[in-house]
Amino acid sequence: MSGFNRAVIAEFRANGGRVGGPLAGAELVLLTTVGAKTGLEQTSVLGLARVDDRLLVVASAGGAPRHPAWYHNVLAHPMALVELGAETFGAVAIPLRGADRDDAFARILAVAPGFADYQRQVTRTLPVVALERAFSAEPAPGSLADKLIEIHGWLREQLARVRGETEAHFAARAAAGRAPAVRLNLRLRQHCLAFCESLALHHAGEDAGLLPELDRRHPDLHDTIERLRAEHRVLAQIRAELEALLDRIDTAEPTRFRTELDQLSERLIAHLDHEEATLLPALG
Repeated sequence: MSGFNRAVIAEFRANGGRVGGPLAGAELVLLTTVGAKTGLEQTSVLGLARVDDRLLVVASAGGAPRHPAWYHNVLAHPMALVELGAETFGAVAIPLRGADRDDAFARILAVAPGFADYQRQVTRTLPVVALERAFSAEPAPGSLADKLIEIHGWLREQLARVRGETEAHFAARAAAGRAPAVRLNLRLRQHCLAFCESLALHHAGEDAGLLPELDRRHPDLHDTIERLRAEHRVLAQIRAELEALLDRIDTAEPTRFRTELDQLSERLIAHLDHEEATLLPALG
């Protein structure tokens, strides 16, 4: 990261999102992504555009000939951390496509015409990415039980969105007799990846910290904890199969995809229900 970016990030965080110098007056966000190749976190300073109720950023890279690293990162790892003003929240990054992208970019140019200069400098189409709020990154009040319920609630909500977008995707394919517009495919892909990654991180955190500590403090829960660990391994296998299907989403056989998703959904909901029933009293 350049010294300039480090200084802007420090000033942003110290002043609730306000900065001076050449960026004074601009609405900025800090976007922290996970490296597509390195797996390391990277924070980028980006200009924010508000179009209707959407938070949008443009992968302009200052008119560079290649897409910026953060754009490749969100394609590989859609979950990102957004700092906006004094607020911090998790988001799913969804690149816009087709007419949706073109309309959004035209409206961005109406308030930030400098992006037109960047577009004229390059042959690539500057991507426009929507940052869809997923969850607050602020510490949750209350007990570990409250935090577990919050995380499980978000996972259930995200799974419902994936299922709904899957049905919309296959309905559009059936109506058109072919794969629908890329925008729908990419949106489904990003939400599926976000769900799968969030589930994997949640279970990894439980396996590394929460479950061993509960096992130490509550020997009577040992059998339950071992069952939860075994369920984590089974769900990881199902999640890997779903991610493999995503690589062929445009040509995926609908019945098989639905079967895999239904299997994951049923096992996940049963796992969350069982975990809450057995662990919440101890966590409380």
